[in-house]
Amino acid sequence: MAADIAQRTELHAFASLTLTDRQFLLGDAAGRPVTLAGCLSLPPGAGPHPAVVLIHGSGGIGPAMPAWVRQLTSLGIASFVVDGFTGRGLASTSTDQAQLGRLAFILDLYRALGVLAGHAAIDPARIALMGFSRGGQAALYAAMARFQARWNTSGITPAAHLAFYPDCATTYLEDTRLAPVPVRVFHGLADDYNTATRARAYVARLHEAGADVAMAEYAGAHHGFDNPLSPGPAIAAGAQTLRHCTVVETEPGLLCNSATGRPFSYDDPCVERDPHVGGNPAAAAAARQDVAAFLRGLFRLG
Repeated sequence: MAADIAQRTELHAFASLTLTDRQFLLGDAAGRPVTLAGCLSLPPGAGPHPAVVLIHGSGGIGPAMPAWVRQLTSLGIASFVVDGFTGRGLASTSTDQAQLGRLAFILDLYRALGVLAGHAAIDPARIALMGFSRGGQAALYAAMARFQARWNTSGITPAAHLAFYPDCATTYLEDTRLAPVPVRVFHGLADDYNTATRARAYVARLHEAGADVAMAEYAGAHHGFDNPLSPGPAIAAGAQTLRHCTVVETEPGLLCNSATGRPFSYDDPCVERDPHVGGNPAAAAAARQDVAAFLRGLFRLG
């Protein structure tokens, strides 16, 4: 229907850096410069509009993303979809996650905020971050005060952080000290790629620390349950999963496998392959309702 079709679409290039996780954690900006792009979709009306910055997972921008853009448009919310791969010469990291630092997308999100900061059609006080899988991890941990203080030079503090099925296998220093904004996690209980158990444990630590955090759980839903083109779960052949790994930042910049006490590597025995991914229409519909209700309240929409 016409209500969910963007009135205007703009493509924006912006500068970022390709950083290793160690560089990111140490605040070392000597990474490789890269030009990324994002697609801004504006809803009807003059604005200024609230906005959501969205970032994809390890498989790149997939079929779920246009569905989210259309839903946001129907709510009167602009969307800025960041492509964190093409500018880096990547199409997927699913079977080789070592190709790109897990935290690199956080800087990309902060740089995307800078694109929207001066846009006449966007309300800078009403911009949320939302990500999926690898991107969900980025949207979630971008809320950390430590990371925002070092890397977010946009002048914008995100109004909220929404993370779909993020990887929560890693404990970072100061990871319960967040910006004072809402954090929401959305996870399928059948997910054997990034498990809901790990996410629930992190949410519990955040809640104990006083954060405004909540987690929505969807029975029977696997990883990527919001994919509208997938009829159900299937094996993601060769995809790496940290579901049985526990990684800890033992000192600034040093990520160690707690089982070995040595620096973590994707060659570690705890890294497994062949988890499941696949759509679940009922869970997807429920999640879309949950996100819409949250954003209506957050952005004070009618």
